Amino acid sequence: MMIEKILDTNNRKISLYIKREDLLHPLISGNKFRKLKYNLAEARSLEAETLVTFGGAFSNHILAVAAAGKEYGFCTIGIIRGEELFDKIKDNPTLKSAQDLGMKFVFVSREEYRNKGNEGFLEDLNLIEGKFYVIPEGGTNELAIKGCEEIITDDLHNFTHVCCSVGTGGTISGIINSSHDSQKILGFSSLKGDFLSEQISNFVTKKNWKINTEYHFGGYGKVNDELISFMNSFYIETKIPLDPIYTGKMVYGVHDLIRKNYFPENAKILMIHTGGLQGIKGMNDLLRKKNKEIINYDV
Repeated sequence: MMIEKILDTNNRKISLYIKREDLLHPLISGNKFRKLKYNLAEARSLEAETLVTFGGAFSNHILAVAAAGKEYGFCTIGIIRGEELFDKIKDNPTLKSAQDLGMKFVFVSREEYRNKGNEGFLEDLNLIEGKFYVIPEGGTNELAIKGCEEIITDDLHNFTHVCCSVGTGGTISGIINSSHDSQKILGFSSLKGDFLSEQISNFVTKKNWKINTEYHFGGYGKVNDELISFMNSFYIETKIPLDPIYTGKMVYGVHDLIRKNYFPENAKILMIHTGGLQGIKGMNDLLRKKNKEIINYDV
């Protein structure tokens, strides 16, 4: 997998690299490819005909499952948070792409959606025929973490720090498990609040990690002018596109911490690009409505 060096870090004593997991697959990219790998194998072994999963209006995971179903011969059903989206599919780039790939949707209220983990939830919806395999929201489970453990291979143990964005905690859990004990693993939460550490602790035993909660830019799906300007400048300098929900915030955070001398001298930092670029079009639609600067690159 391609690893690129970032030349301008404003600190010559720090070396900075990025692993382009976004190049794994055009639609099942980055951490979604890793999370789905063993789940798809399990679904096949159980002779499941349908993949069922959950997500919001702009979910990378929803689109990735739809693409995986199309490529590997599964029917797919997405339980979507928000009844108001029912008649807005054509205006939503993520849902429209997933539908074009064959995914069927069930739109539920936000109140109903909170009960998705309850026993009998899917049966009450009465929508599935034949054998089905359930993949949780965001894709995080034990099999997903097994896949994410393959992000850090033995030849990457020479990096002193590994940084990645954090949503549900599955990706960083896999990275922690496969890291060398001497490495520092730093996660950048894309969500507001400090609750991810407890979740991640359920999947890991190592103590060489920390979650930074200072670069969420207002919470999940939130951005501001500073972040968008940074992403555009980063692309001009590197030709590497970042997504605004996850990796963009992480890369911004790493650069800011370098400026603040957070990392020790001679640190060799590896950032993980977890994909998610499909969300750019939807974000740009929202930014245009607000007459804000948009993300100025095509993906």
